[in-house]
Amino acid sequence: MLSIQKITKIFGAGTPDEKKALDDLSLEVNDGDFISIIGANGAGKSTLFNAIAGDFYTDHGKLLLDGEDITFMPSHKRAKFIGRLFQDPMRGSAPGMSIEENLVLAAGHGGWLSTVSKADKKLFREKLSLLDMGLEDRMQQPVGLLSGGQRQALTLMMATINMPKILLLDEHTAALDPGTAEKVLRLTDEIVTKNRITCLMITHNMQSALDLGTRTIMMNNGKIIFDTAGEERKSLTVPDLLQKFREASGAELDNDRMLLTEK
Repeated sequence: MLSIQKITKIFGAGTPDEKKALDDLSLEVNDGDFISIIGANGAGKSTLFNAIAGDFYTDHGKLLLDGEDITFMPSHKRAKFIGRLFQDPMRGSAPGMSIEENLVLAAGHGGWLSTVSKADKKLFREKLSLLDMGLEDRMQQPVGLLSGGQRQALTLMMATINMPKILLLDEHTAALDPGTAEKVLRLTDEIVTKNRITCLMITHNMQSALDLGTRTIMMNNGKIIFDTAGEERKSLTVPDLLQKFREASGAELDNDRMLLTEK
């Protein structure tokens, strides 16, 4: 599916601020994997997503998707088969346009927005009703008037209306209140699992990293230091993850945000 082969990315090379954000990192993502990714700030999680999405080219290494070398493919071309949600609910949709118009753009339909067919409107209503937020009855409302949770749920729907080969979720519930975050996570799990979407999800919540998906990896200093799936993963607890971090990195996990949400 996605083969990441020994990629390295250095920012500010040759300056006092030089930072090796990715360090000879390799990862094999199988078709249908739902991988949760954890690690402290600066571990390289979002940088890894940026490399996959093509926001920059890596200094070394290769990225292959379904056997095709996408290492130097521009980001706008990758966007056709890579969906992405960000931590900020304001990203990923056009606030001045209606819910319906955003869905039309996400679906990639040609023609004028005013020529949306009845079949499209019916499809959009059906999709929105699955969110259980009443958005199917507000399709003409500007997206900018939605709450953060509603907007993030809509963006999730937009990112998966045409099934992507890869879905990247970059702490997409971190800016939401706990109740809304739980609902969006539940929707995420339902959509990803039902459609067998290959998904990578960055999360600061260590329990969610074990509860959701099929595989958990831990990053530190631009490297993957722990990778677990199957029966081993099912038996793990949050204290086990903290112990695995100590064993792999030789240090304690020093991240208040993760430790405060470990339960």
